[in-house]
Amino acid sequence: MEIELIKPGSFEPTNHYYPKILNANLHTMVKYFFNMSQDRVINRFCHMNPQTDPKVLKEILNYKAKFLPWAGCDLFHATDDEGRRRMIVVETNSCPSGQKSMPLRDDNNDLGGYELIIKETFLPYLKRKAKKTGVLAVLYDKNYMEASGYAATIAELTNEDVYLIPYYHESWSEFIEIDEKNQFYIKDSKTPIRAAFRYVTQKPWSRLPVSSKTTLLNPILGCLAGGRNKLVASKAYELLNTELVDSGLSIHTPQTMNDISKAEIPMAIQALGGIGVIKNPYSNAGQGVWTILNQKELDNFMAQEIDYDQYIVQSLIGNSEWSSSSALGKLYHVGTLPDKRNQIFAADIRFMVCSTKDGFKVVGCYARRAKKALAKKAANIEDSWEMLGTNLSIKEGHNKWSSDTNRLMLMDIKDFNALGLSLDQMIEAYVQTVLSVIAIDKMAKRLVSDKGKLKKRLFQSLNKDENLQREMYELSKN
Repeated sequence: MEIELIKPGSFEPTNHYYPKILNANLHTMVKYFFNMSQDRVINRFCHMNPQTDPKVLKEILNYKAKFLPWAGCDLFHATDDEGRRRMIVVETNSCPSGQKSMPLRDDNNDLGGYELIIKETFLPYLKRKAKKTGVLAVLYDKNYMEASGYAATIAELTNEDVYLIPYYHESWSEFIEIDEKNQFYIKDSKTPIRAAFRYVTQKPWSRLPVSSKTTLLNPILGCLAGGRNKLVASKAYELLNTELVDSGLSIHTPQTMNDISKAEIPMAIQALGGIGVIKNPYSNAGQGVWTILNQKELDNFMAQEIDYDQYIVQSLIGNSEWSSSSALGKLYHVGTLPDKRNQIFAADIRFMVCSTKDGFKVVGCYARRAKKALAKKAANIEDSWEMLGTNLSIKEGHNKWSSDTNRLMLMDIKDFNALGLSLDQMIEAYVQTVLSVIAIDKMAKRLVSDKGKLKKRLFQSLNKDENLQREMYELSKN
């Protein structure tokens, strides 16, 4: 791998979208949702949720994110035994994928959502910083298709050459040098980088400083505060829910137990009725998640050797006859509409949003279904992950990834109907996404001092995992 120099005018749709996207037409209802004004969204949401304070919701949607201005949220469409539906936040991701899976809103603008993020979030973010000299760059360790799309879009909108730089854990220092002030340089030429758009997602804290003279979007603090740290994210959600207790708004999540050591996991699963989900808090792309439906799956997990000391255990959202018992009751997947074989599949939906001068905007969304249909009886299940795991990423080796696009469900005329989502559920998913992003952004603000430094003691009290702390670039230097 090597650094690429991306020039203005080089954006080619075939390089930055999946082939099935190029001829896809956005579903009419999705297009209608994207064109709704903020006031109409608030009016409709409060009409359907009359306990909600519209003034608070307006403040939420107009919040200006500092540490997580670009994020994605994965949600399950779930229901309970009483038929009450809700959108459940599974996780929130800093620097998420999604552009290559989103049909164009405007057939005359090939840049699509790439332009929205760069024009309305990245470039204004740079203007708020002190003027600096140097070049622009995109750093990536995954998803070349989208990383190169962002680089081509930045080049197009700034009329500057943009450096597209591989930033893998074991090889980033071949291309980048970071001085004592955390200024980034192109190593061979000693050219300073004034700003970088970051698509570094695999343990990004191991090679990126918390505070940096080179402007990074997203800042690494957004990852530590929950964007790539499910443990701290869970605590951030709890804090925001407490803050919003009188507003009628809250983040909907599965019942969650934090700071669980490996030895404590069997007791935590037992407390959920023997059915649950175990998560490595620092993994992504479908890695480090274990669905537990029986003793065999729990035994298989306990036999593994894993790098970290702390885990999250959550209630499992399954089918109507096999879900975790929790304080919220039993939640189960609404799932897709029955296919021609009368099969229903678990599915999630991802919303990607960005913070702009006009409030949070939806950049794009897509859905993913599991490999196998939901079984009616737990006794018939041999591998629960195949029925509940929706992530499309496939790890094929060291720094090598592919994607199972056969399970990708677009927001187009063909796929969207199969999701069974209404306009109100799209609005709810948007509100839940914004709430989860704000929770993490506010946590990041708590974790940083007035001088822009990480409050180490506070972070260590929230995240006691010593292995994680040893990985962190900022701590390893001290």
